Order: sequence, then C-alpha cells, then structure tokens
Amino acid sequence: MNQSRIDLPTHLLTQLSPWRNAAAWRIAFSGGLDSTVLLHLLASLSKHHALPTLSALHVHHGLQAAADAWPEHCRSVCEVLGVPLQLVSVQVRPGASIERAARDARYGAFVAAIHDNEVLLTAQHRDDQAETLLFRLLRGAGVRGLSAMPRQRPLGLGHLLRPLLDVSRAELEAYATQQGLSWVEDPSNDDQRFSRNYLRQRVFPVLAEQWPQASMSLARSAAHMSEAQGLLDDLARLDLAGATAPGAFDWLGVPSLELAPLQALSPARQRNALSHWLAPMTTLPDSDHWSGWNSLRDAADDAQPIWRLAGGELHRGGGRAWWLSDHWLRSATGPVEWADPAAPLYLPDNGWVTLSGKRPAGPLCVRYRQGGEVLELPGRGHRDLKRLLNERAVPTFVRGRLPLLFRGEQLLAVANLAGLNAGADGSWQLIWQPGSQDRGLS
Repeated sequence: MNQSRIDLPTHLLTQLSPWRNAAAWRIAFSGGLDSTVLLHLLASLSKHHALPTLSALHVHHGLQAAADAWPEHCRSVCEVLGVPLQLVSVQVRPGASIERAARDARYGAFVAAIHDNEVLLTAQHRDDQAETLLFRLLRGAGVRGLSAMPRQRPLGLGHLLRPLLDVSRAELEAYATQQGLSWVEDPSNDDQRFSRNYLRQRVFPVLAEQWPQASMSLARSAAHMSEAQGLLDDLARLDLAGATAPGAFDWLGVPSLELAPLQALSPARQRNALSHWLAPMTTLPDSDHWSGWNSLRDAADDAQPIWRLAGGELHRGGGRAWWLSDHWLRSATGPVEWADPAAPLYLPDNGWVTLSGKRPAGPLCVRYRQGGEVLELPGRGHRDLKRLLNERAVPTFVRGRLPLLFRGEQLLAVANLAGLNAGADGSWQLIWQPGSQDRGLS
C-alpha cells in the first residue's frame, strides 16, 4: 500500500460498504488518537452519505486518576461533531494481568450495549495488528492465535468491525494533524512493564531499522494465518459433521459429540475439530493441556473421565463427549414439594417439571437420586432404579439431576424416560424441561 496516497475517507467507506444496512453504527471511543480519527471520519462521511445512525460509546475503567478527565473530553468532542455519546463505567476485576482484566470488562460493556443488527466499530490499525501477531508468536500461539485480530466477528446481538486494519498509525496521526484534532494520551502507554508497550517502544523501532516494512509484513502474515485458519475451520466442520448425529438424550440441551468418529481422525484433526467446537463456549487450552482430551478419549467405557477447562467441563458417557457448564456443574437441590401439580414446578438450578394428563393424587414431591430407590413397573414388579438407568444408558452426569416424583416414600415416576415417566395406567406423564446452559462468549 502506498501510504502517501491513501484516501482515508474513501478507504473507510469501502471497508464499511457491506454494513450500510446495519441498524446502527456504534464507535468505541476512548478519546485516544485512533478512535478520535475514526469518529471524525465517520461524522464527516455522514454529512455526505446515507449511513446508519452514528453514536459513540466510552468505557471508563477507573484504573488511573488521569482517566477521570477523559469522559468529559469525549463528551466535548462528540458535542462538536454532533454524535450522541454513551458513557459506561465498569469494574475491572483484579488479577494477574490488568490488561486482560480491563479488556474483559470493556468487551463486556460492548456486548451489553450492542443491540440486534448493530455494529460496533473499533479503531485498531495495522501497527496494532503487527504487535498482536508478534506478542502471540512469543507466547507460542498456533494458527488461530497468529491470525491476530479478525476484521469482523459476532459481538453479542450484533457485530464488531475493525475497518482500519490496513491503515498505519502514522497515517492516522497525519490525518489528525491535518484536521486539527485533539486527543488524550494514556500515561499507561509509557509503562514498559506491559508487554505491548515494550514491543511498541523497544522492539519495533529496532526491527524497523533493519526492516522498514516490518509492521506491514507482520500484518500481512496475520492475514495469511487468518486465511489458513479459515481452511482449518472448513476441515473442522467436515470432521464434526460425522460426530453430530442425533442422540437419545438430545432433549437435555447439552452440547455433545459422538466419540467414535473423532477417534477415527488423526490427533491433529481431533484437536482442530474440538477447538472449533469448543471455541464459542470456552477459552481454548494451550498445547500442554490437551492431555486432558487424550485421557478422556482413551478411557475405558465404564470410566467417568472429566476434562476441566476454563468455561466448563467435558464429560464422557454413552459413547459421547458432553459439554457441561453453568448450572450443570452445580448440584440440584431438593426435595421440592409440589403444592399445585396443575402448575409447572420450578426446580432450583434444574429447570421445570410439569404433569400432563390426569394427575396422580398427592401430596407430591420431587426428589433426586440418593441410591436404593425402587420403582414398580407393570408386569415387572419392583425394579432397582440404578439398574433401570443402566438399561437406558443414561449418562452419569444426568442421573443425579433426573427429577423423581414421589408420593410420600413411594417413587411414582422418573422424568422423561420412556416407560418410567408415567403412571401404571398411562393416564399421566412427568415431563422435565432442563434449564439451558449459558454457553458464554468468546
């Protein structure tokens, strides 16, 4: 790209042309150079082009005294440009990496603010992309990580776009100077204890002495990696297609995969397919922690291995791998008295149960398996519940959550299991609607 001839307004309009029908464009506005240029460009373009409604969003982290003046600066800039501004204050959780914690808090605010079919525009540029690639390379990232920042991705109910990834910081600064713009400087950007600052201030100047186009080349490599990751995603979808056949317990609403088709793949393709499947639900493990998958995959059929990840757990049962998160990782609490069997009964951390048909006489109560329960079946007499669950290959993680309908000490039915969930005369059924999992955001 010839930096001296780039036309920033035209370039930006071209990048955003596929998104002209969005409900609104929201600009993540920190008050710094990059987002100030993006905001000014969009406000200027909106005077001559039919664009979606513009507004700005400033997230105040409250991490340093200097930042307390930034909301007022952002407000004054937006007033001059005629762009509405939303201010959001967040709490940054303490942790090992304040950079990561601040980012998590910021993106949490973005997700909450973006409505259906809206677009959030952020101002990361080519130098940021190069820093991200080098930073992740030094951390030993794979192809997915070395793809660096995507140009677009889903965000909450809308999308996040980075339309300036082909533009250098020098070009943004030249535009800001030409337009007489003012912006805030973050004092923390001078703190070389932060990895990105160290790369920006110490490493990249040395690289540029020998390779003046280093940032451009690294950003181009990130684009190549992104293309390679796209091909790996295509392969993952093909491999997962053979592992997503319907199962007998799909009604649980728990994501699962058949193990046999995965076990037939090479280890590398297994990891690729699982990474693709897990990515929307959890932070992916680094290479040192994939041994947990090997243990789960190779365990004996009667074993109960668990692979614990950041966002949940992978369990094995019935020839499938099951992803458990949210309330599935907490114990269901009971018993729960069913005072009005004509109405659905809420089960803490375990969804709802209803009775259809002619309801059995009460008093009724929902309990959970403790061991030793016996159910009377027409033509079979009294049968041990554990054996009945084994006959139906009920996954182990479900057994302690299956609602059991009792009248006094008599077990009447087991929810949702054919042949066990109804009265002896078939005049009523016990129906369980498990609570849905919060699959999280990546």
